Amino acid sequence: MTRWWRPELGLAVVVLALGVLVIAGTLDVSAAASQLGIGPRFFPMLVGGAMVVVGVFYVIDVLRGGHGDPEESEDVDLDAPADWRSVGLVSGIFLAFAVLLNVLGWIIGASLLFFGLSVALGAEHKLRAAVVAVVMGVATYLLFVKGLGVTLPGGPLQGVI
Repeated sequence: MTRWWRPELGLAVVVLALGVLVIAGTLDVSAAASQLGIGPRFFPMLVGGAMVVVGVFYVIDVLRGGHGDPEESEDVDLDAPADWRSVGLVSGIFLAFAVLLNVLGWIIGASLLFFGLSVALGAEHKLRAAVVAVVMGVATYLLFVKGLGVTLPGGPLQGVI
């Protein structure tokens, strides 16, 4: 007799439970619908519902004997040490972003976040990384503030955009 409990089943149950929690948490959201008629509950309910469906099918698959494939990647060096410098840099950049977001505002803070992460992860062309970071910072700000009506901190650029 095989064991019925395996790590794959644990992950399947977690996906299912998170989907249920997303749906339950979304039921408390109340706000007016946007101009398109889609309210603020639409996308969380869509994601939560998809997680529940995937979780149910995943649980069924695992209980029927399905399992994850073993790692067969050729580019993984199991003897290589962890790159703790990069982990520390990325963690520090995210922490600095969280601390400075209200002071710098979204556009400046996100631009510095995107640029810092690209440099920490090995970007070779710093000028290109900076330009892309600023474009991404402005684009995400406009998407959320103008497109979705979400309030993001403006910082020193509050009245400019």
